[in-house]
Amino acid sequence: MSGTPAPITSPEVKYAKIFINNEFVNAESGKTFQTINPSTGEVICEVAEGDAADVNKAVKAANQAFRLGSPWRRLDASERGNLLYRLADLIERDRGYLASLETLDNGKPYNVALAADLGLVVKCYRYYAGWANKNHGKTIPIDGDFFAYTRHEPVGVCGQIIPWNFPLLMQAWKLGPALAMGNTVVMKTAEQTPLTALHVAHLAIEAGFPPGVINVISGYGPTAGAAIARHNDVDKVAFTGSTEVGQIVAKSAADSNLKRVTLELGGKSPNIVMADADLDYAIEQSHFGLFFNQGQCCCAGSRVYVEEKIYDEFVEKSTERAKKRTVGDPFTNVEQGPQVDKEQFDKVMKYINIGQKEGAKMTTGGKRVGDKGYFIEPTIFKDVGENMKIQQEEIFGPVMSIAKFKNLDEVIEKSHNTIYGLAASVFTKDLDKALYLSNSLRAGTVWVNCYDVLDASVPFGGYRMSGNGRELGEYGLDNYTEVKTVTIKIPQKNS
Repeated sequence: MSGTPAPITSPEVKYAKIFINNEFVNAESGKTFQTINPSTGEVICEVAEGDAADVNKAVKAANQAFRLGSPWRRLDASERGNLLYRLADLIERDRGYLASLETLDNGKPYNVALAADLGLVVKCYRYYAGWANKNHGKTIPIDGDFFAYTRHEPVGVCGQIIPWNFPLLMQAWKLGPALAMGNTVVMKTAEQTPLTALHVAHLAIEAGFPPGVINVISGYGPTAGAAIARHNDVDKVAFTGSTEVGQIVAKSAADSNLKRVTLELGGKSPNIVMADADLDYAIEQSHFGLFFNQGQCCCAGSRVYVEEKIYDEFVEKSTERAKKRTVGDPFTNVEQGPQVDKEQFDKVMKYINIGQKEGAKMTTGGKRVGDKGYFIEPTIFKDVGENMKIQQEEIFGPVMSIAKFKNLDEVIEKSHNTIYGLAASVFTKDLDKALYLSNSLRAGTVWVNCYDVLDASVPFGGYRMSGNGRELGEYGLDNYTEVKTVTIKIPQKNS
Protein backbone atom coordinates (compact mmCIF):
# COMPACT_ATOMS: atom_id res chain seq x y z
CA MET A 1 0.00 0.00 0.00
CA SER A 2 1.39 3.38 -0.98
CA GLY A 3 1.23 6.34 1.39
CA THR A 4 -0.08 6.54 4.92
CA PRO A 5 -3.51 8.16 5.17
CA ALA A 6 -4.06 10.39 8.19
CA PRO A 7 -6.70 9.31 10.69
CA ILE A 8 -10.22 10.66 10.47
CA THR A 9 -10.94 11.37 14.12
CA SER A 10 -14.70 11.71 13.57
CA PRO A 11 -15.49 9.36 10.68
CA GLU A 12 -19.01 9.58 9.32
CA VAL A 13 -21.06 6.44 9.86
CA LYS A 14 -22.54 5.74 6.44
CA TYR A 15 -24.19 2.36 6.99
CA ALA A 16 -26.01 1.23 10.13
CA LYS A 17 -28.80 -0.93 8.71
CA ILE A 18 -28.97 -4.65 7.99
CA PHE A 19 -27.58 -5.70 4.59
CA ILE A 20 -29.74 -8.25 2.73
CA ASN A 21 -29.87 -8.94 -1.01
CA ASN A 22 -27.57 -5.97 -1.76
CA GLU A 23 -29.86 -3.55 0.08
CA PHE A 24 -29.60 -1.82 3.45
CA VAL A 25 -32.87 -2.29 5.33
CA ASN A 26 -34.30 -1.74 8.79
CA ALA A 27 -34.75 -4.69 11.12
CA GLU A 28 -38.11 -6.40 10.76
CA SER A 29 -38.84 -5.50 14.39
CA GLY A 30 -37.83 -1.89 13.88
CA LYS A 31 -35.47 -2.21 16.85
CA THR A 32 -32.04 -0.59 17.06
CA PHE A 33 -29.17 -0.75 19.54
CA GLN A 34 -26.36 1.62 20.43
CA THR A 35 -22.77 1.07 19.46
CA ILE A 36 -20.39 2.76 21.88
CA ASN A 37 -17.05 4.55 21.52
CA PRO A 38 -14.89 2.69 24.07
CA SER A 39 -12.51 5.64 24.39
CA THR A 40 -15.25 7.86 25.82
CA GLY A 41 -18.21 5.64 26.67
CA GLU A 42 -20.35 7.81 24.38
CA VAL A 43 -22.84 6.58 21.80
CA ILE A 44 -21.58 6.57 18.21
CA CYS A 45 -24.90 5.81 16.57
CA GLU A 46 -27.97 3.56 16.54
CA VAL A 47 -27.63 0.31 14.56
CA ALA A 48 -30.43 -1.92 13.27
CA GLU A 49 -30.96 -4.88 15.61
CA GLY A 50 -31.49 -8.02 13.59
CA ASP A 51 -33.08 -11.15 15.00
CA ALA A 52 -34.56 -14.45 13.76
CA ALA A 53 -36.93 -12.74 11.31
CA ASP A 54 -34.03 -10.93 9.64
CA VAL A 55 -31.95 -14.11 9.58
CA ASN A 56 -34.82 -15.85 7.79
CA LYS A 57 -34.88 -13.11 5.14
CA ALA A 58 -31.13 -13.24 4.70
CA VAL A 59 -31.04 -17.05 4.45
CA LYS A 60 -33.81 -16.95 1.85
CA ALA A 61 -31.83 -14.42 -0.18
CA ALA A 62 -28.65 -16.47 0.14
CA ASN A 63 -30.47 -19.64 -0.97
CA GLN A 64 -31.90 -17.84 -3.99
CA ALA A 65 -28.43 -16.63 -4.92
CA PHE A 66 -27.07 -20.17 -4.58
CA ARG A 67 -29.69 -21.81 -6.80
CA LEU A 68 -28.49 -23.51 -9.96
CA GLY A 69 -28.85 -21.11 -12.86
CA SER A 70 -28.44 -18.01 -10.69
CA PRO A 71 -25.90 -15.36 -11.78
CA TRP A 72 -23.60 -16.41 -8.93
CA ARG A 73 -23.68 -20.12 -9.80
CA ARG A 74 -23.17 -19.40 -13.50
CA LEU A 75 -20.15 -17.22 -12.78
CA ASP A 76 -16.78 -18.60 -13.88
CA ALA A 77 -14.47 -19.47 -11.03
CA SER A 78 -11.89 -17.02 -12.34
CA GLU A 79 -14.51 -14.26 -12.27
CA ARG A 80 -15.23 -15.05 -8.61
CA GLY A 81 -11.57 -14.42 -8.05
CA ASN A 82 -11.78 -11.13 -9.95
CA LEU A 83 -14.63 -10.00 -7.71
CA LEU A 84 -12.51 -10.70 -4.63
CA TYR A 85 -9.59 -8.82 -6.19
CA ARG A 86 -11.88 -5.84 -6.80
CA LEU A 87 -13.18 -5.98 -3.24
CA ALA A 88 -9.59 -5.96 -1.96
CA ASP A 89 -8.81 -2.95 -4.15
CA LEU A 90 -11.81 -1.05 -2.80
CA ILE A 91 -10.88 -1.84 0.80
CA GLU A 92 -7.37 -0.62 0.07
CA ARG A 93 -8.80 2.56 -1.46
CA ASP A 94 -10.90 3.20 1.68
CA ARG A 95 -8.30 1.97 4.16
CA GLY A 96 -7.92 5.31 5.94
CA TYR A 97 -11.65 5.60 6.51
CA LEU A 98 -12.03 1.93 7.50
CA ALA A 99 -9.10 2.07 9.94
CA SER A 100 -10.57 5.23 11.47
CA LEU A 101 -14.00 3.63 11.78
CA GLU A 102 -12.43 0.54 13.38
CA THR A 103 -10.58 2.74 15.86
CA LEU A 104 -13.76 4.63 16.71
CA ASP A 105 -15.89 1.51 17.19
CA ASN A 106 -13.34 -0.95 18.59
CA GLY A 107 -10.78 1.28 20.33
CA LYS A 108 -7.61 -0.17 18.80
CA PRO A 109 -4.94 2.42 17.96
CA TYR A 110 -5.32 3.85 14.47
CA ASN A 111 -1.73 3.05 13.54
CA VAL A 112 -2.36 -0.60 14.43
CA ALA A 113 -5.71 -0.73 12.63
CA LEU A 114 -4.12 0.71 9.49
CA ALA A 115 -0.83 -1.19 9.40
CA ALA A 116 -1.86 -4.54 10.87
CA ASP A 117 -5.59 -5.04 10.41
CA LEU A 118 -6.11 -3.35 7.03
CA GLY A 119 -2.86 -4.70 5.65
CA LEU A 120 -3.77 -8.28 6.54
CA VAL A 121 -7.37 -7.84 5.35
CA VAL A 122 -6.34 -6.82 1.85
CA LYS A 123 -3.78 -9.63 1.64
CA CYS A 124 -6.37 -12.17 2.78
CA TYR A 125 -8.89 -11.28 0.08
CA ARG A 126 -6.19 -11.28 -2.59
CA TYR A 127 -4.86 -14.62 -1.40
CA TYR A 128 -8.25 -16.29 -1.69
CA ALA A 129 -8.98 -14.52 -4.94
CA GLY A 130 -6.06 -16.47 -6.36
CA TRP A 131 -7.51 -19.75 -5.11
CA ALA A 132 -10.91 -19.33 -6.76
CA ASN A 133 -10.04 -21.34 -9.89
CA LYS A 134 -7.32 -23.57 -8.44
CA ASN A 135 -9.05 -25.76 -5.86
CA HIS A 136 -9.89 -28.74 -8.04
CA GLY A 137 -10.52 -32.45 -7.79
CA LYS A 138 -8.61 -35.50 -8.98
CA THR A 139 -8.95 -38.35 -11.43
CA ILE A 140 -8.58 -41.67 -9.62
CA PRO A 141 -7.61 -44.99 -11.24
CA ILE A 142 -9.98 -47.57 -9.79
CA ASP A 143 -10.34 -51.26 -10.58
CA GLY A 144 -12.50 -52.24 -13.52
CA ASP A 145 -13.64 -50.37 -16.60
CA PHE A 146 -14.52 -47.10 -14.90
CA PHE A 147 -13.52 -43.47 -15.02
CA ALA A 148 -13.60 -41.91 -11.52
CA TYR A 149 -13.05 -38.32 -10.61
CA THR A 150 -13.81 -35.91 -7.78
CA ARG A 151 -15.36 -32.47 -7.85
CA HIS A 152 -14.94 -29.78 -5.21
CA GLU A 153 -18.32 -28.12 -4.94
CA PRO A 154 -19.47 -25.27 -2.69
CA VAL A 155 -21.22 -26.25 0.54
CA GLY A 156 -24.11 -23.81 0.08
CA VAL A 157 -25.35 -21.15 2.47
CA CYS A 158 -22.69 -20.44 5.09
CA GLY A 159 -23.59 -18.81 8.39
CA GLN A 160 -20.65 -16.87 9.77
CA ILE A 161 -20.46 -15.29 13.23
CA ILE A 162 -17.52 -12.98 13.83
CA PRO A 163 -16.04 -11.46 17.04
CA TRP A 164 -15.28 -7.91 18.10
CA ASN A 165 -11.52 -8.01 18.61
CA PHE A 166 -10.56 -7.96 14.89
CA PRO A 167 -13.83 -7.11 13.10
CA LEU A 168 -12.46 -6.42 9.62
CA LEU A 169 -9.87 -9.18 9.72
CA MET A 170 -12.27 -11.85 10.98
CA GLN A 171 -14.73 -10.83 8.28
CA ALA A 172 -12.00 -11.36 5.68
CA TRP A 173 -10.99 -14.73 7.15
CA LYS A 174 -14.59 -15.87 6.79
CA LEU A 175 -15.69 -14.26 3.52
CA GLY A 176 -12.49 -14.93 1.57
CA PRO A 177 -12.53 -18.75 1.38
CA ALA A 178 -16.34 -19.01 1.38
CA LEU A 179 -16.78 -16.73 -1.63
CA ALA A 180 -13.75 -18.07 -3.49
CA MET A 181 -15.33 -21.54 -3.41
CA GLY A 182 -18.71 -20.26 -4.65
CA ASN A 183 -20.76 -20.28 -1.44
CA THR A 184 -23.19 -17.61 -0.27
CA VAL A 185 -22.99 -16.04 3.17
CA VAL A 186 -25.15 -14.83 6.03
CA MET A 187 -22.83 -13.09 8.49
CA LYS A 188 -23.59 -11.79 11.97
CA THR A 189 -21.31 -9.06 13.28
CA ALA A 190 -20.42 -8.62 16.92
CA GLU A 191 -22.84 -6.21 18.57
CA GLN A 192 -19.91 -4.20 19.96
CA THR A 193 -18.35 -3.55 16.54
CA PRO A 194 -20.80 -3.69 13.61
CA LEU A 195 -19.76 -0.64 11.61
CA THR A 196 -16.79 -1.67 9.45
CA ALA A 197 -18.41 -4.93 8.32
CA LEU A 198 -21.40 -2.99 7.03
CA HIS A 199 -19.16 -0.65 5.04
CA VAL A 200 -17.44 -3.65 3.46
CA ALA A 201 -20.91 -4.95 2.52
CA HIS A 202 -21.47 -1.71 0.62
CA LEU A 203 -18.12 -2.17 -1.13
CA ALA A 204 -19.25 -5.64 -2.21
CA ILE A 205 -22.00 -4.00 -4.27
CA GLU A 206 -19.46 -1.67 -5.83
CA ALA A 207 -17.20 -4.63 -6.57
CA GLY A 208 -20.04 -6.34 -8.46
CA PHE A 209 -21.16 -9.21 -6.22
CA PRO A 210 -24.68 -10.32 -7.20
CA PRO A 211 -27.58 -9.79 -4.76
CA GLY A 212 -27.91 -12.36 -2.00
CA VAL A 213 -24.32 -13.58 -2.13
CA ILE A 214 -23.25 -11.54 0.91
CA ASN A 215 -25.71 -10.69 3.70
CA VAL A 216 -24.65 -8.95 6.92
CA ILE A 217 -26.81 -8.78 10.04
CA SER A 218 -26.02 -6.66 13.08
CA GLY A 219 -27.50 -8.06 16.26
CA TYR A 220 -27.01 -10.10 19.40
CA GLY A 221 -25.79 -13.66 19.83
CA PRO A 222 -28.79 -15.14 21.69
CA THR A 223 -31.15 -13.89 18.96
CA ALA A 224 -29.51 -13.39 15.57
CA GLY A 225 -26.52 -15.67 16.20
CA ALA A 226 -28.65 -18.47 17.59
CA ALA A 227 -31.03 -18.19 14.63
CA ILE A 228 -28.13 -18.74 12.23
CA ALA A 229 -26.77 -21.73 14.17
CA ARG A 230 -30.11 -23.55 14.27
CA HIS A 231 -31.44 -22.61 10.82
CA ASN A 232 -32.26 -25.67 8.72
CA ASP A 233 -31.44 -23.88 5.46
CA VAL A 234 -27.93 -22.95 6.57
CA ASP A 235 -25.50 -25.62 5.39
CA LYS A 236 -22.42 -24.67 7.38
CA VAL A 237 -21.65 -22.37 10.31
CA ALA A 238 -18.31 -20.82 11.22
CA PHE A 239 -17.93 -19.18 14.61
CA THR A 240 -15.08 -17.25 16.21
CA GLY A 241 -15.47 -16.31 19.86
CA SER A 242 -15.52 -17.76 23.34
CA THR A 243 -15.41 -21.49 24.04
CA GLU A 244 -18.65 -21.29 26.02
CA VAL A 245 -20.61 -19.78 23.12
CA GLY A 246 -18.87 -22.10 20.65
CA GLN A 247 -20.29 -25.08 22.51
CA ILE A 248 -23.79 -23.58 22.23
CA VAL A 249 -23.33 -23.00 18.49
CA ALA A 250 -22.15 -26.57 17.93
CA LYS A 251 -25.08 -28.02 19.88
CA SER A 252 -27.61 -25.88 18.00
CA ALA A 253 -26.12 -26.91 14.67
CA ALA A 254 -26.26 -30.59 15.63
CA ASP A 255 -29.82 -30.33 16.90
CA SER A 256 -31.05 -28.73 13.67
CA ASN A 257 -29.82 -30.16 10.37
CA LEU A 258 -26.43 -31.48 11.50
CA LYS A 259 -24.75 -28.70 9.53
CA ARG A 260 -20.98 -28.77 9.48
CA VAL A 261 -19.33 -26.51 12.05
CA THR A 262 -15.92 -24.88 12.39
CA LEU A 263 -14.98 -23.14 15.62
CA GLU A 264 -12.07 -20.85 16.47
CA LEU A 265 -12.36 -20.38 20.21
CA GLY A 266 -10.49 -19.30 23.31
CA GLY A 267 -6.90 -19.75 24.34
CA LYS A 268 -4.47 -19.55 27.24
CA SER A 269 -1.28 -19.82 25.26
CA PRO A 270 2.06 -20.69 26.90
CA ASN A 271 5.11 -18.61 25.99
CA ILE A 272 8.31 -20.42 26.95
CA VAL A 273 11.55 -18.48 27.43
CA MET A 274 14.71 -20.54 27.79
CA ALA A 275 17.80 -19.27 29.60
CA ASP A 276 19.82 -19.27 26.38
CA ALA A 277 17.39 -16.95 24.57
CA ASP A 278 18.28 -13.43 23.48
CA LEU A 279 16.77 -11.96 26.64
CA ASP A 280 16.00 -8.41 25.52
CA TYR A 281 14.46 -9.67 22.29
CA ALA A 282 12.40 -12.31 24.12
CA ILE A 283 11.14 -9.66 26.55
CA GLU A 284 10.00 -7.37 23.73
CA GLN A 285 8.37 -10.21 21.80
CA SER A 286 6.65 -11.50 24.95
CA HIS A 287 5.40 -7.97 25.64
CA PHE A 288 3.98 -7.77 22.13
CA GLY A 289 2.59 -11.31 22.30
CA LEU A 290 0.45 -10.43 25.34
CA PHE A 291 -0.33 -6.70 25.15
CA PHE A 292 -1.00 -6.41 21.41
CA ASN A 293 -4.58 -5.33 20.70
CA GLN A 294 -5.11 -4.46 24.39
CA GLY A 295 -4.55 -8.12 25.22
CA GLN A 296 -7.72 -8.96 23.31
CA CYS A 297 -6.28 -11.80 21.23
CA CYS A 298 -7.41 -15.41 21.44
CA CYS A 299 -3.80 -16.51 20.88
CA ALA A 300 -2.22 -14.05 23.34
CA GLY A 301 0.84 -15.41 25.14
CA SER A 302 -0.78 -14.92 28.52
CA ARG A 303 1.14 -17.65 30.40
CA VAL A 304 4.83 -16.76 30.28
CA TYR A 305 7.10 -19.54 31.53
CA VAL A 306 10.69 -18.42 32.15
CA GLU A 307 13.62 -20.70 32.99
CA GLU A 308 14.59 -20.09 36.62
CA LYS A 309 18.17 -18.95 35.79
CA ILE A 310 16.86 -15.78 34.14
CA TYR A 311 13.49 -15.47 35.87
CA ASP A 312 14.19 -12.48 38.12
CA GLU A 313 15.87 -10.49 35.35
CA PHE A 314 13.03 -11.27 32.94
CA VAL A 315 10.42 -10.13 35.45
CA GLU A 316 12.29 -6.93 36.23
CA LYS A 317 12.84 -5.94 32.61
CA SER A 318 9.34 -6.96 31.54
CA THR A 319 7.94 -4.79 34.31
CA GLU A 320 9.98 -1.80 33.18
CA ARG A 321 8.83 -2.33 29.59
CA ALA A 322 5.19 -2.48 30.67
CA LYS A 323 5.57 0.76 32.63
CA LYS A 324 6.76 2.49 29.46
CA ARG A 325 3.84 1.27 27.34
CA THR A 326 1.80 4.24 26.18
CA VAL A 327 -1.96 4.09 26.81
CA GLY A 328 -4.48 6.66 25.66
CA ASP A 329 -6.49 8.17 22.82
CA PRO A 330 -6.22 5.58 20.00
CA PHE A 331 -6.26 8.31 17.36
CA THR A 332 -2.88 9.50 18.66
CA ASN A 333 0.46 7.72 18.50
CA VAL A 334 -0.08 5.30 21.39
CA GLU A 335 0.55 1.57 21.79
CA GLN A 336 -2.65 0.72 23.65
CA GLY A 337 -6.23 1.90 23.48
CA PRO A 338 -9.24 1.00 25.62
CA GLN A 339 -10.88 -2.37 26.15
CA VAL A 340 -13.77 -2.81 23.77
CA ASP A 341 -16.60 -2.05 26.23
CA LYS A 342 -17.52 -1.73 29.90
CA GLU A 343 -18.31 -5.43 30.20
CA GLN A 344 -14.82 -6.39 29.07
CA PHE A 345 -13.27 -3.66 31.22
CA ASP A 346 -15.08 -4.97 34.31
CA LYS A 347 -14.09 -8.56 33.50
CA VAL A 348 -10.39 -7.70 33.28
CA MET A 349 -10.47 -5.64 36.46
CA LYS A 350 -12.17 -8.55 38.23
CA TYR A 351 -9.36 -10.90 37.24
CA ILE A 352 -6.75 -8.42 38.43
CA ASN A 353 -8.42 -8.39 41.84
CA ILE A 354 -8.64 -12.20 41.84
CA GLY A 355 -4.93 -12.49 41.04
CA GLN A 356 -4.04 -10.33 44.02
CA LYS A 357 -6.37 -12.22 46.35
CA GLU A 358 -4.94 -15.58 45.24
CA GLY A 359 -1.43 -14.49 46.17
CA ALA A 360 0.22 -13.65 42.86
CA LYS A 361 2.53 -10.62 43.12
CA MET A 362 1.58 -7.68 40.90
CA THR A 363 4.72 -5.88 39.76
CA THR A 364 2.99 -3.10 37.82
CA GLY A 365 -0.40 -1.90 36.64
CA GLY A 366 -3.77 -2.98 37.95
CA LYS A 367 -5.50 0.39 37.72
CA ARG A 368 -7.83 2.25 35.42
CA VAL A 369 -6.27 4.89 33.17
CA GLY A 370 -8.14 8.21 33.09
CA ASP A 371 -11.67 8.92 34.21
CA LYS A 372 -13.58 8.08 31.02
CA GLY A 373 -13.50 5.25 28.56
CA TYR A 374 -12.29 1.73 29.30
CA PHE A 375 -8.52 2.04 29.60
CA ILE A 376 -6.50 -0.31 31.84
CA GLU A 377 -2.84 -0.11 32.82
CA PRO A 378 -0.60 -2.87 31.43
CA THR A 379 -0.49 -5.33 34.31
CA ILE A 380 2.07 -8.01 35.23
CA PHE A 381 1.88 -10.72 37.89
CA LYS A 382 4.87 -12.81 38.98
CA ASP A 383 5.08 -15.98 41.05
CA VAL A 384 1.82 -17.20 39.57
CA GLY A 385 0.66 -20.63 40.70
CA GLU A 386 -0.63 -23.18 38.22
CA ASN A 387 -4.04 -23.46 39.86
CA MET A 388 -4.71 -19.74 40.10
CA LYS A 389 -7.62 -18.46 38.03
CA ILE A 390 -5.44 -15.91 36.24
CA GLN A 391 -3.30 -18.83 35.06
CA GLN A 392 -6.19 -21.07 34.02
CA GLU A 393 -8.92 -18.80 32.67
CA GLU A 394 -8.86 -16.60 29.59
CA ILE A 395 -8.73 -12.96 30.71
CA PHE A 396 -8.67 -11.35 27.25
CA GLY A 397 -7.01 -8.20 28.48
CA PRO A 398 -3.63 -6.58 29.24
CA VAL A 399 -2.66 -8.94 32.06
CA MET A 400 0.54 -11.02 31.88
CA SER A 401 1.26 -13.94 34.21
CA ILE A 402 4.89 -14.98 34.67
CA ALA A 403 5.94 -18.31 36.23
CA LYS A 404 9.27 -20.12 36.45
CA PHE A 405 10.38 -23.62 35.42
CA LYS A 406 13.47 -25.80 35.83
CA ASN A 407 13.62 -28.08 32.77
CA LEU A 408 11.93 -28.95 29.47
CA ASP A 409 9.74 -31.76 30.73
CA GLU A 410 8.42 -29.60 33.56
CA VAL A 411 7.51 -26.72 31.27
CA ILE A 412 5.84 -29.05 28.78
CA GLU A 413 3.69 -30.47 31.56
CA LYS A 414 2.79 -26.99 32.76
CA SER A 415 2.05 -25.83 29.23
CA HIS A 416 -0.51 -28.63 28.88
CA ASN A 417 -2.15 -27.76 32.19
CA THR A 418 -5.06 -26.06 30.40
CA ILE A 419 -8.25 -26.89 28.53
CA TYR A 420 -7.00 -24.90 25.53
CA GLY A 421 -4.58 -25.53 22.68
CA LEU A 422 -4.62 -22.60 20.30
CA ALA A 423 -1.03 -21.35 20.21
CA ALA A 424 2.35 -21.51 21.95
CA SER A 425 5.78 -20.00 21.56
CA VAL A 426 9.39 -20.85 22.35
CA PHE A 427 12.39 -18.55 22.69
CA THR A 428 15.76 -20.29 22.52
CA LYS A 429 18.99 -20.30 20.50
CA ASP A 430 19.20 -24.10 20.74
CA LEU A 431 17.70 -25.79 17.68
CA ASP A 432 17.32 -29.12 19.45
CA LYS A 433 15.29 -27.50 22.23
CA ALA A 434 13.20 -25.58 19.71
CA LEU A 435 12.34 -28.76 17.79
CA TYR A 436 11.72 -30.81 20.92
CA LEU A 437 9.36 -28.23 22.37
CA SER A 438 7.54 -27.37 19.14
CA ASN A 439 6.92 -31.06 18.46
CA SER A 440 5.78 -31.69 22.04
CA LEU A 441 3.39 -28.79 22.57
CA ARG A 442 -0.27 -29.51 21.81
CA ALA A 443 -1.25 -26.35 19.99
CA GLY A 444 -2.44 -25.42 16.53
CA THR A 445 0.36 -22.88 16.08
CA VAL A 446 3.83 -22.83 17.64
CA TRP A 447 5.99 -19.76 17.09
CA VAL A 448 9.75 -20.09 17.60
CA ASN A 449 11.67 -16.89 18.40
CA CYS A 450 8.69 -14.79 17.32
CA TYR A 451 5.06 -14.18 18.20
CA ASP A 452 1.82 -13.39 16.37
CA VAL A 453 3.30 -13.98 12.93
CA LEU A 454 0.15 -14.47 10.83
CA ASP A 455 -0.19 -14.84 7.08
CA ALA A 456 -3.16 -15.65 4.87
CA SER A 457 -1.31 -18.68 3.48
CA VAL A 458 -0.68 -20.31 6.89
CA PRO A 459 -3.48 -22.26 8.63
CA PHE A 460 -4.73 -21.11 12.02
CA GLY A 461 -6.84 -22.96 14.57
CA GLY A 462 -6.68 -24.91 17.78
CA TYR A 463 -6.57 -28.21 19.60
CA ARG A 464 -8.92 -29.26 22.40
CA MET A 465 -11.29 -26.55 23.70
CA SER A 466 -9.76 -23.99 21.35
CA GLY A 467 -11.99 -25.30 18.58
CA ASN A 468 -11.95 -27.44 15.48
CA GLY A 469 -11.15 -26.90 11.83
CA ARG A 470 -8.62 -24.49 10.39
CA GLU A 471 -8.90 -21.05 8.86
CA LEU A 472 -6.52 -19.50 6.33
CA GLY A 473 -4.27 -21.18 3.84
CA GLU A 474 -5.28 -24.03 1.57
CA TYR A 475 -6.57 -25.84 4.66
CA GLY A 476 -9.17 -23.12 5.07
CA LEU A 477 -10.79 -24.08 1.78
CA ASP A 478 -11.73 -27.53 3.11
CA ASN A 479 -14.38 -25.96 5.33
CA TYR A 480 -16.19 -24.48 2.34
CA THR A 481 -16.20 -27.35 -0.16
CA GLU A 482 -17.99 -30.65 -0.52
CA VAL A 483 -16.12 -33.46 -2.26
CA LYS A 484 -18.26 -35.31 -4.79
CA THR A 485 -17.16 -38.56 -6.41
CA VAL A 486 -18.33 -39.28 -9.96
CA THR A 487 -17.80 -42.79 -11.39
CA ILE A 488 -18.60 -43.48 -15.04
CA LYS A 489 -18.75 -46.91 -16.69
CA ILE A 490 -16.50 -46.99 -19.75
CA PRO A 491 -18.02 -49.01 -22.61
CA GLN A 492 -15.73 -51.77 -23.88
CA LYS A 493 -15.72 -52.66 -27.55
CA ASN A 494 -16.11 -56.41 -28.20
CA SER A 495 -13.10 -57.91 -29.90
